[in-house]
Parts: sequence; C-alpha cells; structure tokens
Amino acid sequence: MSLARIFSRAQVGINAPEVIVEVHLGNGLPAFHIVGLPEASVKESKDRVRSALENSQFGFPDQRITVNLAPADLPKDGGRFDLAIAVGILVASGQIVCPDIHKYEFYGELALNGEVRGVNAILPSVLAAKEQDRCCFLPLANDSLASLVNGVKRKAVSSIQEVWGDLLNQQPLPLNIEYPDCTQAPDFLLDLSDVKGQPGAKRVLEIAAAGGHNLLFLGPPGTGKSMLAQRMATIMPTMSDDEAISTAALYSIIGQSIDLTNWRQRPFRNPHHTCSAVALVGGSSNPKPGEISLAHNGVLFLDELPEFERKVLDSLREPMETGTVTISRAARQMEFPAQFQLITALNPSPTGSHTDKRATPDQVMRYLSRVSGPFIDRIDLQIELPRLTSVELQSTKPEETSAEVRARVEAAYYVQLKRQGKVNARLNNKEMSVHCELAPAELQFLARASEKLSLSPRSYHRVIKVARTISDLKGAENITLNELKEALNYRAFERLIAQLTKY
Repeated sequence: MSLARIFSRAQVGINAPEVIVEVHLGNGLPAFHIVGLPEASVKESKDRVRSALENSQFGFPDQRITVNLAPADLPKDGGRFDLAIAVGILVASGQIVCPDIHKYEFYGELALNGEVRGVNAILPSVLAAKEQDRCCFLPLANDSLASLVNGVKRKAVSSIQEVWGDLLNQQPLPLNIEYPDCTQAPDFLLDLSDVKGQPGAKRVLEIAAAGGHNLLFLGPPGTGKSMLAQRMATIMPTMSDDEAISTAALYSIIGQSIDLTNWRQRPFRNPHHTCSAVALVGGSSNPKPGEISLAHNGVLFLDELPEFERKVLDSLREPMETGTVTISRAARQMEFPAQFQLITALNPSPTGSHTDKRATPDQVMRYLSRVSGPFIDRIDLQIELPRLTSVELQSTKPEETSAEVRARVEAAYYVQLKRQGKVNARLNNKEMSVHCELAPAELQFLARASEKLSLSPRSYHRVIKVARTISDLKGAENITLNELKEALNYRAFERLIAQLTKY
C-alpha cells in the first residue's frame, strides 16, 4: 500500500486555504474515488487525470485509488486540483520519488493530453504559499500574473511531463521566470481640464481625493456631475504595491484578465441603477465579489442615486463604515475587502431642478426620500452644482489639469500616511482625538454649528475629518476656524431638505 501527501490551495472568497491532497493506492478491484466534499467539477477530475496520465506515457495504477481532499468540511470546486491529484498518483505509484515533495504546492487544470491549463484566483494562492515558504508549480498561463507577487518561489509548467522531469531532476525548470516590467505611467483618456467652470465642485473633488472622503454631487442635468466623477481616478494617488496586489487578487477571483501595463491604476466602477443588491454587494450560492469589492482601493460611482432601490443603497451602509463586506450563506461565510471611495450624483428634483416650478415641494421631497437619511449621513462632502452660464461654456481659458491637482493631492496624502498611516476618512474616534485635536475656540464654534444644523454624531466627526484634510492640503499643522467653516459649507443635500421642510 502506498500513500502520498501533496499540497494545494482552495479558493474561498479572497482567501486560499491549504488543501492536502492525500492519494492512497490499495488492494481490491480497480476504482477511483475522490472524497472530501468535492463538487461536480472536482469529481470529474478523475477522468481528466486518467486521460492526462495515459496520454503523457505514464502508467495508471490498476488498483483501488482513493483521493482525500482535506480538510473534509471545506467545499472544493473547479479544476485547480487536477495537477495535485495527478502528482499524488505518480508519487504514490513510485513513478516520482521526491523526498522534498512537502516543500511544493501544485495548482492547475489538466487537459486530456497532459497540458496544464490556467485557473482563476491564482494571486491568493501564491500569496498564501509565500507565507508558508513553499515553491509553487503553476500553469504557464498564470505565471506572468503571479510574478507580480515579490518574493514568491514559483515554477511555470505547461504539461505534467515537465513537472515529472523537474521533480526527478532530469529536466529542472527555471525558478521565477523574469518578465519585463511593462507597467506604464498612467495615461488617462480623461482629464480634469475637460470640465468647464465649476471651481467649487473641482475643489470638493480635490478634497475627496486627498482624504478618501465620500462625495455627493447635487445639480440639474448638464452641470458636469458625471464628468467630474469620471475624472476622480485621474487625480487620486498612485496605488501602493499592497493595494495593487489586493485589487488584482479580487479580479483574479472572477476570472477577469488583468492588463499588466496599467494594473496599478485605481479601478472605477459605474453600475447601472437597475443593478440588484447581489450585483452591488456580492453573493450567489458560491459567493463572488460585487461592484463594491471590485471598486476596492478605487472609485464606486452611483449616478442617478434616487433611481436605485432603497434597499440596494442601504446595503452599502455597513461596508462604507467597515471597509469589508461579509456574505453569509447556509454552507459558508465569506468576507471580501471593500475600501471603496463613493461618489454619487443626483438631480435635486424629478423634473431636473427644484427651482423650475414644475414639481411641488412635496413631490421633490418624495423623490429625495428614496435615499435614506442614514445613507446620506455617511457622505462627507455634499455640494450643489449650478448651471453653467453661456460665458463659462464659451470660455477658452485653460482649466487646471489632472496632473496639477494630483500633485497637491499626493502631497496631502503622504502627509496623512506619515502622520497616522491612513487617510483621514478612515480615522476612528480614538485616532481623531490625537490627530484632529481642536482648540477651545474651534470646539465652541463647532458645537454651536452642530446645534444649529442638527448634525448627527457621525456627521459631526465627519466634518472634523474633512477640515483635517483641508488643513493638510494647505500644509497647516492644526485645524482652524477657516477649515471648519469650509467643511460645514459642504452639506448641500441637508440644506435642501431643511429648505423643503419649511413649506
């Protein structure tokens, strides 16, 4: 009797838990069984493995073969275990003798002729293997993406025969194939200079990019709300290595190809207002990341905000606070990162403008009430965009470019990282008491303003965070009355609601 233990990885959300592929060859009638909670695609691997080994000129044991995928209570799906199962059979049958087999991990789907095909979610697997200091045997199709992870040991294979030759030291495979760095500097098709006028909205966009704040644009059609939102990514700081890897890992889970020339560019997601809560937050029977996770470290833009279903918008409230989303199902629970920056846009009236006299205050209130108060309470910056005059539309005066704004944003961003290790929008109350301390005069002013504007405790703290970002953009060490006044001025939606409720 022979037994082999091979290491591989499953895919559970953003994680890649270790799976031990145990292969036992026993006496009895020839049979091939796979146990350990395999789904249909894993059960079918026995046919792929048998054909791959036979067509690669390996002997297939005429014995009772039992493959156990441990731990047994972890669901396994996909063809990612094919290569590990095939290697386990070769080791158990003595066709591969490798004392160091425990130092390797194997991922890949097998074709019937023995070729190794690429799999999804390769980045979480190699990240986990790096922590265990194991070398990965992975499909050649996935190797260039896996090379983005610094420090991981990997060997790219295109067939089961190449794995056999390397493990027996007959034809060793190269370790860590080096690929030319094809990452390009961001070359955005859009630029902030495309937007005519709206200096107030551009100022708010800059504050939001510098401090990671959520933003709401309020204004009639044609005032540039969508244009401004689409240019947010052009002024945001460049992603760090860890941020870029975590974002790329999410896209690898859903099998979406990653362009290695601009993989450091922050994502911009713009779901249609008809999307469901599952599409936005994530889910299905085998949970997948939704739009908020695909916007991780980037921008989530919700246009025509009142047209979204209220329960869909309210499903964002917890992820906006925690930066993660937990999807619970009867069989499993998964957590995906969702540190997105939210930008929303809406018309102040169902007719387009609340000043056109085409809708009564009650009709406008019913329209705006589709967005819940607790949701609006989580948006730091709210600004109303006026209609552009003909002079502004016809102006040939050059507007400030995205590069010029991004330089100021990055300067303020790195001040925050040096001071507190995170952007101002993610400070908790304890951290705010250290990094956003107010003098007695500022505290007294904010207390009076909070009573007059009926600010909630959450809004109160968000005003302070916005004021801290404004100070960082100015290069000031402390928050003054000027920054607090400017931050309090960015509450346009709440002012509109207060105005309508007077009637």
